[in-house]
Amino acid sequence: MKAVVWHGKEDVRVDEVPDPVIQEPTDAIIRVTSTAICGSDLHVYSKLGPFMTPGDIIGHEPMGIVEEVGAGVSHIAPADRVVIPFNIACGSCYTCDQQLYSQCETTQVREHVKGARLYGYTKLYGAVPGGQAQYLRVPQAHFGPVKVPEGPSDDRFLYLSDVLPTAWQAVVYADVPPGGSVAVYGLGPIGQMCVRVARHLGAGRVIGVDMVPERLELAAQWGAEVLDYEAFDDVAQEIVGRTDGRGPDAVIDAVGMEAGGSRLAELAQATKVQVDRLEALRKAMGTVRRGGTLSISGVYVGLEQMFPLGDLFDRQIQIRMGQANVRRWTGDILPLLTGDDDPLGTEQFASHHLPLTEAPEAYDMFQHKRDRAVKIVLDPAS
Repeated sequence: MKAVVWHGKEDVRVDEVPDPVIQEPTDAIIRVTSTAICGSDLHVYSKLGPFMTPGDIIGHEPMGIVEEVGAGVSHIAPADRVVIPFNIACGSCYTCDQQLYSQCETTQVREHVKGARLYGYTKLYGAVPGGQAQYLRVPQAHFGPVKVPEGPSDDRFLYLSDVLPTAWQAVVYADVPPGGSVAVYGLGPIGQMCVRVARHLGAGRVIGVDMVPERLELAAQWGAEVLDYEAFDDVAQEIVGRTDGRGPDAVIDAVGMEAGGSRLAELAQATKVQVDRLEALRKAMGTVRRGGTLSISGVYVGLEQMFPLGDLFDRQIQIRMGQANVRRWTGDILPLLTGDDDPLGTEQFASHHLPLTEAPEAYDMFQHKRDRAVKIVLDPAS
């Protein structure tokens, strides 16, 4: 089969690799019909080389058709249409019983002191072959796959794998009061869906922050008041000033560690200056009102210094964060995808549909935010 394979920093290729096979009774094999590139994949592409091995198959946002199931799998069957959550969970351990599927004790990567295994995301998370491929072995398939109806296009359901549950959890964790205000830092795929989900769940005011014009335009179309990060000396103080001098009720950091393409990161690389990897997070912390909530959905890796714990304590800021517990939210989201109205705009969310064979070009385009790229979906059949 063909698959997107990591060969080195900013070097992914479409290689011929062996087809996956059933290895455990709880496995399934799916034929991938759509698979997306995530902002987190850019970390693999350019930042996380020390935790990758040449030959690793990447990607963690697939859906497709079931080809084969193991003897221990009964809730799906061959020919079913399924979405595959990006985290691999058993559904029955201590943490899964608490719906903390991203912390599944059955699949935890204990040798690296990490949570549940993830598809296509470094040896820190199990080095599980990823979903940017024509076929995918699905471990823990007795629980993980989400069966979806026939008929609507893949785009209606594909984002159940990551984008929609991640955004939904970020908004729920933000604890925005009914009619309240929330600021979203970063208007990539997750931030865009945070804007839509926040509006859907009753936020009265959503403020979106980014520096890419087309992303600002898109968020504005979905009801956000948008601010260009680079248009203000201090965007956090600008937001505070626009919210009665106290800040919004909640702030979502949908940026995480810089994945590439920012002017600041490029300048730092050129001049060998150490860039503050917490810049977006610090702005988010400086934006939220006293007693408000900070929700972190952007990915951070490793230790960070000079964390302003005293200030957060003084201002009584609540912080919630973590990988999305995908299956916790799919039951809430799926009904929104099966009607005629498509309230979250999933069918028009992808900015690009490209053949799997064009994955190297797609990664480069997405990293550098060219050609109005917001969300890229790959077709393994072409």
